[in-house]
Amino acid sequence: MVVTKSVEIGGKLFTIETGRFAKQANGAVMVTYGETMVLVTAVASEQAKEDQDFFPLQVEYREKTSAAGKFPGGFIKREGRPTEKEILSARLIDRPIRPLFPAEFLNETQVVASVYSFDNENDADVLAACGASAALSISNIPFNGPIAEVRVGLFHDELIVNPTHQQIAESDLELVVAGTADSIMMVEGEGKEVSEEVMLKAIQFAHNEIKKLVQLQKDFAAECGIAKRVVEKKVISEELYHDVISLAKDKLTVIVASVLAKEERSAQNKELTESVLASLEEKYPEQKKVIKSVLHDLEKDLMRKRILAEGLRLDGRNTTQVRPITIELGVLPRTHGSALFTRGETQSLTTVTLGTKNDEQIIDGLREESTKRFILHYNFPPFSVGEVGRMSGVGRREIGHGNLAERSLKIMAPLEGDFPYTLRIISDILESNGSSSMATVCAGSLAMMDGGVPLKKAVAGIAMGLVKEENQFAVLTDILGNEDHLGDMDFKVAGTSDGITGFQMDIKIEGISFEILEKALNQAKDGRLHILNIMNEAISQPRESLSKYAPHLISIKVETDQIGMIIGPGGKTIQGMQRLFGVDININDDGIVNIASPNAEGAKKCKDYIKQMTATPEVGEIYDGVITKIMDFGAFVEILPGKEGLLHISQIDNKRVNKVTDYYKEGDKVRVKLLKVENGKFSLSRKELLNEAGQEITN
Repeated sequence: MVVTKSVEIGGKLFTIETGRFAKQANGAVMVTYGETMVLVTAVASEQAKEDQDFFPLQVEYREKTSAAGKFPGGFIKREGRPTEKEILSARLIDRPIRPLFPAEFLNETQVVASVYSFDNENDADVLAACGASAALSISNIPFNGPIAEVRVGLFHDELIVNPTHQQIAESDLELVVAGTADSIMMVEGEGKEVSEEVMLKAIQFAHNEIKKLVQLQKDFAAECGIAKRVVEKKVISEELYHDVISLAKDKLTVIVASVLAKEERSAQNKELTESVLASLEEKYPEQKKVIKSVLHDLEKDLMRKRILAEGLRLDGRNTTQVRPITIELGVLPRTHGSALFTRGETQSLTTVTLGTKNDEQIIDGLREESTKRFILHYNFPPFSVGEVGRMSGVGRREIGHGNLAERSLKIMAPLEGDFPYTLRIISDILESNGSSSMATVCAGSLAMMDGGVPLKKAVAGIAMGLVKEENQFAVLTDILGNEDHLGDMDFKVAGTSDGITGFQMDIKIEGISFEILEKALNQAKDGRLHILNIMNEAISQPRESLSKYAPHLISIKVETDQIGMIIGPGGKTIQGMQRLFGVDININDDGIVNIASPNAEGAKKCKDYIKQMTATPEVGEIYDGVITKIMDFGAFVEILPGKEGLLHISQIDNKRVNKVTDYYKEGDKVRVKLLKVENGKFSLSRKELLNEAGQEITN
């Protein structure tokens, strides 16, 4: 049976359909918006693996280049591993749906979104998130949805839903919001220093559109009428529960109330766990996982109650305090800029590398190929949390965190016309105990200033947490790793002293209210300004000069019709200049020529050469030329790079000249005056520069 439902969103029809595609999946829907179409399927195994204690959810998002009528780039001509865009889109689906599966449901589950048509205007990522929710809602897979997801832009001071790519490029705010009919589940995006009030207004605007899409899915699921699987709750023996509590509660209460470093807390928790397991091993054999689960929930309960009752956290801070911060600049002598930013037990060592146009990243996907000149890479090695782990490549979390930091910083980076360098920022997390992505934002801002990058303003970031029990809640500034793990929210906000530039929110409960969001935003602003003050004490303005190890880069503007002359046939001219002066030359379509060199002298000589090459010879001007060719009737002289004129035999000397070769040979230098320009040909004279005695006039 084919079921189709539609609703108007942002002036376009949003349609979901099932029963025509992928009928063997537990749930499958085709979502259409404009001429963009994405198929989303949901499948879950019939049984959970024995003794499995986690939920193995896998979310995949793939863009077929055929959807835009394109071939994949490269030699293979087949889609390969997921691009960063696909990974980030998969995360936009995963994050809002993951908290809505029942805690007891541990069956392997896979959601796959495949873009089959792309109209070059409407991005499929938010459509795929709605499709994932719809596919789960009409399947027999337990799911406490539906949710919906929309993108919001602030376009010419007006909030619009699901803006086109062109509108996003011109917007002051790009925001992706996911939620249920009652609350918000996820927020992510970037802004051009927007206020907290504008941010909240945009989220509320998004939620109104989300409600329409949630209702659409409810009507859709009701018509499909598929019953959900029954998930049995694991019942813990009351006797076991009370035995664990009696052994551990008092000791765990002391640990929770003690101000301890991360490793100390972990060690004491481990010691207590081993003691409880040893005491109950004989009475409850093969129940280690259950006992550990009770201990975990007890620690969570004690930590949360202490915060709500006393306003005190694991490290002794109140709910609004930021951990101690230390900053060191220029710690790496051969990089182009560096900063070591430490906040509590979270530390980022960040470097800045300056490059040329050739170093820009090429972006290939459904849209037209483009380049990116501001790149941020985030690395999270296992030693940063005291663990041993495989280092087999960049994980999805690293890509997501790096993207958030990049979006937070790039709006403050100088424009290409003012600073024609490609920038690469690398954040290596050396220690982690909460919000390493926001440490990356701070360290990235500091490293750029240390490197002399003319950053418009300093940017700082902070992560907010939440503990919520029924109607009582507390918002936490600068959360620890345990507060993230045992809490209900991770809300990261980055920005300058004047507004927000980047943000990301994930929650572990079924939504939060606008009252909590407003408090979190305002509290985050206070924390951000506090961190910015500390950063400004370390460095308040970019260094006056770049690192001596950075490439020297200068620019010159030429007429667009002169670009071909500079490049030369088959690139011969530009390649010759690069070899001659030891430089790297890039020419933009608008006539901006960027010259990069390891030394300033080579770049300057090349610039002077191009200025001469593109200069227009003027009648009456005197030029130092070079003989390029000897003829019976005169000599051809190159007066400017690529520009030759004729020095006629009658213009060589005051007296009669019988043979040109009596005076010159090819390669000789000669000083000449431009007499006239006729039909693009230059007539030159040496005679005009001689006195009556035949001597060259020097002034």
